Amino acid sequence: MQYCDVVVDISHEKLDKTFQYKIPSAMQDDLLEGMQVEAPFGRGNRVITGYVVALSDKPKFDPAKTKEIIRIVHDATSIDNQLIQLAGWMKRNVGGTMNQALKTVIPVKEKSKAIVKKTVVLNISQDELKDEYASLVGRARHSISKERLMQALMDNDEIPWEVITKKLNVGSGVIRDFEKNGIVRVRTENTYRNPINHLQGDEKKLTLNDEQLRICNRFKDEYSARDYGTYLVYGVTGSGKTLCYLEMIEHVLSLGRSAIVLIPEIALTYQTLMRFYRRFGDKVSIINSRMSKAERFDQFERAKKGDIKIIVGPRSALFTPFPDLGLIVIDEEHETSYKSENVPKYHAVPTAIERARIAGASVVLGSATPSVDSYRKALDGEYRLMELPNRASSDSMADCEVVDMRTELRSGNTSIISRRLHELIEDRLSRHEQVMLFLNRRGMLGCLSCRSCGTTLKCPHCDVSLSLHRDGKMHCHYCGYTIIKPSVCGKCGSKAIGGFNIGTEKVEELVAEEFPSANVVRMDMDTTKGKSGHEAILEKFANREADILVGTQMIVKGHDFSNVTLVGALAADMSLNVPDYRSGERTFQLLTQAVGRAGRGSLAGTAVIQTYDTEHYSIIASKNQNYQEFYDKEIVYRDLMDYPPCSHMLLMSIQSEDLRQADGQAKVVAEMIKKHFPDVRLLGPQDAGIAKIKDVYRKSIYVKNRDYQVLVDIKDIIDEYLIDNNSYNKAYVFFDFDPVNTL
Repeated sequence: MQYCDVVVDISHEKLDKTFQYKIPSAMQDDLLEGMQVEAPFGRGNRVITGYVVALSDKPKFDPAKTKEIIRIVHDATSIDNQLIQLAGWMKRNVGGTMNQALKTVIPVKEKSKAIVKKTVVLNISQDELKDEYASLVGRARHSISKERLMQALMDNDEIPWEVITKKLNVGSGVIRDFEKNGIVRVRTENTYRNPINHLQGDEKKLTLNDEQLRICNRFKDEYSARDYGTYLVYGVTGSGKTLCYLEMIEHVLSLGRSAIVLIPEIALTYQTLMRFYRRFGDKVSIINSRMSKAERFDQFERAKKGDIKIIVGPRSALFTPFPDLGLIVIDEEHETSYKSENVPKYHAVPTAIERARIAGASVVLGSATPSVDSYRKALDGEYRLMELPNRASSDSMADCEVVDMRTELRSGNTSIISRRLHELIEDRLSRHEQVMLFLNRRGMLGCLSCRSCGTTLKCPHCDVSLSLHRDGKMHCHYCGYTIIKPSVCGKCGSKAIGGFNIGTEKVEELVAEEFPSANVVRMDMDTTKGKSGHEAILEKFANREADILVGTQMIVKGHDFSNVTLVGALAADMSLNVPDYRSGERTFQLLTQAVGRAGRGSLAGTAVIQTYDTEHYSIIASKNQNYQEFYDKEIVYRDLMDYPPCSHMLLMSIQSEDLRQADGQAKVVAEMIKKHFPDVRLLGPQDAGIAKIKDVYRKSIYVKNRDYQVLVDIKDIIDEYLIDNNSYNKAYVFFDFDPVNTL
C-alpha cells in the first residue's frame, strides 16, 4: 500500500500541516508530488481539494482508519496549482524537502499592517448640503472646521481622508460627526504598496533595426502559433537585446498575458526598470531584496489580481504568481547569481523552463557571453538560437589592448595601474570623457600566483587552482589533492609569489592621488548598502557628475553610459585563480562585459586588460571579443575533464557540529554510492573548501556522470537511507546539482 501526505491549506504559515491518505492502486502509477487531488475530510461527506507534498510506503497512523484519495484533479489550472507542481518538480530534480520547495515558490505573507485608504463621500445631495451650510453659518458661533469641510464637499463629492485632515486641517472628530448625522459616509479600502510610484517618464518606442526585427518577427510568429519554446538571444554588447525583450513582451501583453523579467544584480534594477517603465508605465513593478517583506508580498498580490503585467527582479521574481504567465525573460543568463545557495539549490534557468512548460509560455535567455551550457544546448537544438552579431548603432566595438603586468613589474612599476592605462586616463580626462575601472576581485582570496611569470598553483588531477587553507597547505576542492604552501615559484624560482589583497577602496585612493583633478566615485558592496545606494551612484555617473567610476563586477554588467570611452580591467586574470572548473568561462564573461561598456555612444571606445597571464585563451578571446574562439577551446577542456555541460556533477555536502558524525555519515554515503552505482566517477569524501563554518564541520563528496537522471537516482537512494537510518542523526546531507560554488 502507498500513502501520500496532502496539504489542504497553502496559506503559507500552515504549510507544515499535512494529512495522510491511502493511494488507490489505480492511481499509484500516476500520482506525483505537487499534483492536486480531492479527498474526504473530517466527518460526513465533506470533500476538500489539496496538494500532494510527499509519497511514502509507510503509514503514519492506523491503516484501517486512513481514508483514500478520491481522484487526481488533472484539469487544475490555478496559479496555486502551477506553483505546487513546480515545487514538486524542484523537490524531485534539485533536492530538499517538499515543504522547502513550497516555501521557495509560494510567496509567504509576513505579518504587516495593511495600507488602508479612506475616502470621505458626500451622502446627501448638493442642495441638502447647501441647506446644512446655510444653517451652520447662520449661527452666531459655529465651527470653522465644519464650514471648511462643507465648502470642500461643495466642490468635490469625494475627498481623501488625508487631504481633509492634513491639507484642510479638519480633525477626524468633525468627519465622524458628519458621518453620524448622515452628511457623509467613509469608504474604506485596502491598497497595495507600489515601489515605483515615484517614477516619471514618457514612452519612447525606438525603431528596430533589421537584425532586431528579424528575431522579433520570428518570436512573434512562433508565439502566435502557440509554438512555445526556449530561445537563446546571443548578441554582442550594445546589440540591443533589451529592445528586443521590450518588443517581445509587448506582443505577449497584446495577447492578454503577463511577463517576468529576471536580472542578475540589484545594480541593474534602476536602469532596466526605467526602460520598461517608459514603455509600459504602471503595468510594470519590481521585486528585490532591498524592499520590505510587505512591499514584496504586495507586488505578488498585484500580479495575482492583474493590476500589473510585468515584474522585474532577481531570481526570486521567477515565482511571481501571474495566473496568465506568457513569457519569462532571463537577461545576462550566464550569471552565477541565478543559482540559489540555499536549499533547494535550484538554478533559475531550468526552473524557468519548467515553469513555462506548466504555464504554456516561452522563455527568452539573453547574453553577450552565453553560458557554455546554454550555448551547447542551442547548438544541439534544445534551445532556439537567435543572434545579434553587430551593435545596434553603426559604431564598432571598442578597441582592446592587453598589458602584461609582468613587464610592468620588471620595469619598476609596482602600481596596479599600468603606464599605458595611466596615459589613456589622462587623455580621456582632458577631453571630459568618462572612465570605468573594474577591479576583478573574484578569486583573489586563497589562491597563490607568481607576479614574475604569472604561474598559478593548480591541481594536477583536476586542472583547477589550489586554495590556501588555514593549515598552511594548498588544497583541491574536488579531489582532495594537497601540497605544502611553496615559498618560491616552481616555474621561475621567483619569491614574488602570493595572493592579491588590494580592494576597491584602495584603488579609489590611488586613482584620486594620481588624478587629483578627477571626481572619483566607487561602487561596491560597501557603498551600495542603502535602499537606493546603487541608484544614487549610477545616476550621479550618468549625469556626468563624476569622471571615474571604480567598482567590482557589478559595474560591468548591462550598464549603458554614452560618455564612457575608456574601461580598464585591473587584475583581469584574478578570476582565473578561482578553484573552480568554470574559472576560464567567468573570466571571459567578466572581461568581455567590461570591454563592452566602452564606446556605447557616438564616441569611439578603448579598453585595457591588465593581466599576468597574456597567453590564456580566455584573455585572448576577451581581447578579440570573440565568443566562438573561447567556446571552441573551453568545450574541449570540459569534455576531457568530464565537467558540465559535457557531464553532470552532484555535490553532496555533509555537515554536523560533531566531527565524528560528519566523517561517519560521509563515509557511509560514499560506500552506498560505490555499491549501487559502481560506474559513476566518485571524488571524496574530503574536507569542504571551507572545512568549518560557525562550528559546523563540512565534508564534500562529488559524483560525475553524463546522465543527469543517474545523479537524481543517487539523491533519491541517499534520501531514502537517511529516512530509515539514524546512525548519524546529527549529520545532515545537502545536495547541489552542477554547483557554481565549491566552497
